[in-house]
Amino acid sequence: MKKTTIAAAVLIAGTAVAAFAHSGATGIVKERMDAMAAMGKAVKTVAPMMRGETAYDAKIVGDAARLFQQHAGESMTKLFPEGTGGMPSEAKDEVWTDWDRFAALANQLEEYSEGLKRAADNGLGGMGGNTSTDGASMMGGGSMMGGDTTMMGGSTMMGRGDMMDAAAIAEMPADAAFAMTTQVCSACHERFRAEED
Repeated sequence: MKKTTIAAAVLIAGTAVAAFAHSGATGIVKERMDAMAAMGKAVKTVAPMMRGETAYDAKIVGDAARLFQQHAGESMTKLFPEGTGGMPSEAKDEVWTDWDRFAALANQLEEYSEGLKRAADNGLGGMGGNTSTDGASMMGGGSMMGGDTTMMGGSTMMGRGDMMDAAAIAEMPADAAFAMTTQVCSACHERFRAEED
C-alpha cells in the first residue's frame, strides 16, 4: 500500500512538471504553472524517502511542506482569477464554476502542509494502520475523487465536509502525513486539471 501511495504522489509531481513545460504561458498562468512545478519537484525529492529508497531527512521534508504551504490556500486561489482558463492553461472551467470546492481544496492543502511540516520530525512509520487509502483511489480508480469517500475514522476528506486539522496530522508518521497531503493535490488535479492529450 505504501509504495502504491508514494507512486501516485510521484505521478502527481510528473503531471505538475509537465504543466510547466507548456510553451506560451505568460503572466498569471505562468505564475501558477511555476508554483505547480515547484511543488511537483518537491514531491519528486521527498517521494524516494517515503519509499525507503533514500535516507530520510526531516529537514528536506519540512522544507517541502513549507513550499506546499507557500503555494496553498489564498496564495493558490489568487493565481486563478476568472478568465484565465484556456490554452496554455490546464485549468478546467470547473475551477470557476465550482469555486467553493476549489478554494476548499486549496485551504485543505495549506492545513495538511502545516501538519506535514510538524510531522517531519516523526520519521517514517510505514503507514501501517494510519491511512486506509490506496493509489487506485487517489488516482481516479476509486471514488475518492468524487469527494464523498471517507477515511481516517469516518472524516469526509478531499474538500467536502470535515477535514483533519494540522495538529492531528502532526501526530502521524511523516509518510502518512505526506500521503494525505499529496492526496489533496490528486483530488484537485482530478476535478480541476484538464488531462493532456
